[in-house]
Amino acid sequence: MIDRKSALLIGSASIALTGLFSWLSLNAALTAQFATALLVLGLLLGSFLNVLAHRLPKMMESAWRRECAEAAGQPMPPLETLTLSHPRSHCPACHAPLAGWTLIPLLGYLLLRGRCAGCAAKISLRYPLVELGIGLAFFGIGWRLGPHPIAIASLVFLFLLSALALIDLDVRLLPDTLTQPLLWLGLAANLFHLFIPLQDGVIGAMAGYLLMRAIAAAFRLCTGQDGLGAGDVKLMAGLGAWLGWQQLPLIIGLGAISSALAGGALIAMRKIDGHAPQPFGPYLIGAAAVALLWGNEIAAWYLKTALGQG
Repeated sequence: MIDRKSALLIGSASIALTGLFSWLSLNAALTAQFATALLVLGLLLGSFLNVLAHRLPKMMESAWRRECAEAAGQPMPPLETLTLSHPRSHCPACHAPLAGWTLIPLLGYLLLRGRCAGCAAKISLRYPLVELGIGLAFFGIGWRLGPHPIAIASLVFLFLLSALALIDLDVRLLPDTLTQPLLWLGLAANLFHLFIPLQDGVIGAMAGYLLMRAIAAAFRLCTGQDGLGAGDVKLMAGLGAWLGWQQLPLIIGLGAISSALAGGALIAMRKIDGHAPQPFGPYLIGAAAVALLWGNEIAAWYLKTALGQG
C-alpha cells in the first residue's frame, strides 16, 4: 500500500510532467522536445539496466549449471526459474515484492528515502545513480545530435556499453549475449555510414580482436598468467566495429593507463588485493567514450605534437 503523502507526490510529479510536455510541444524546438523525451526514456532504461546487470549473470550461471549436469548425466539441479521479468523485483534483504510505485525511476528511491518499505534495509545508491546517469546521457545525445538516425544508434551503443561495464564491475564477466550484438549492431550502423565507413568498421572489428589476442598471448608468454579474458577480446572487436581501426590505439592505450592508475590508487588505499584479477572492460569502455567524443581531436593533437608543429 502507498501512503497519502507518497500518492500526493506521485500525482504532483505526474501533473508536472504532463505540464512540461504540453509546454514543450507548444513552445520548444524539436531538438529540445527530442532531448526531453530521451531523458524520460533514459530514466526508464536506467531502471531496466539495473535489473539486467543484476539478473543476467545469474541467468547465465543457472544455464551453465544445467548444461554441466546434463553433460555429466546427473539430475538437473533444483534452480529457481529466473528471467529478466520473473520473479517480480523484490528487496534483497527481506525478499518482499516491490510495489509498482517504488520502481518509478529516481522518484521511488526518494519516496522510500533510500530504504526498503518493508524491512528498512538500505537501498544501494547505485540504483538511482545509474538511472540518473543514463537519463542525462540520453538527454545529452538528444540535445547534441537531434532527431537523427545517428542519435538512435548512439543510444543503443551507450546502453550496451553501460550494461557491459556494470556487469564486468560486479562479476568480472563480459557476456557473449551483449558483446556479440555490440559487434553486429556496430557493423549494421556503419553499413549506413553513421559513424565511419563500413570498411573501417570491418577492419576495426578484425584488428581489435587480433590485437587483443596478441596482447593476451604476449602477457601470458611473459608472466605465465592470463591477463585478459575472452570477453575483453570480443569487447574490443565490438568497439572496433563501431569506431573503426583508427581509434584502437587510443582506446587500448587510454584504457591501460586509466586501469593502471585506478588500480594503483585502490591498492595504495588497500581497497583491493594487488594479486586479485581486476575488470578491464570498464576502462576500455570509458576510453571508447572518450574516443567517440574527442578521438579525432586527440589524434590530430598527438600528430601535431609528435611532428613538432605544436
